[in-house]
Amino acid sequence: MDRTFTLAEARELMPEILAKADELIELRASLVEVQAALAAGSTSRLGGLPEAKGYQARLSELVGWYTAAGLEVKGIAPLLLDFPSELAGEPVLLCWLEGERELGWYHALEYGFAGRRRIEAARVS
Repeated sequence: MDRTFTLAEARELMPEILAKADELIELRASLVEVQAALAAGSTSRLGGLPEAKGYQARLSELVGWYTAAGLEVKGIAPLLLDFPSELAGEPVLLCWLEGERELGWYHALEYGFAGRRRIEAARVS
């Protein structure tokens, strides 16, 4: 990614990220329900193929918003986002996972999600 976030910039973006995440989670659930019904040869209470295509299109738009904002989308089920940043002069990824209501974790590029640590605000630029 070309953009590097400060902790303040990343946290300032969180209300919009959370709003879009809430929408993405709802759309994802609706899409799964409709796809399951279609696979069983029926329709769901949420509709059929046209509705599934609409859910897919809106999900694609939401994922595109995250990437256009400079975030890395690591997964959508669960939603996992990384913000390129720096810690003590070294590149890191500030890491947000679906269900978290604030940005409180980071990891070194080479360690990935398994290397997540709590953010110490004084050390993240």
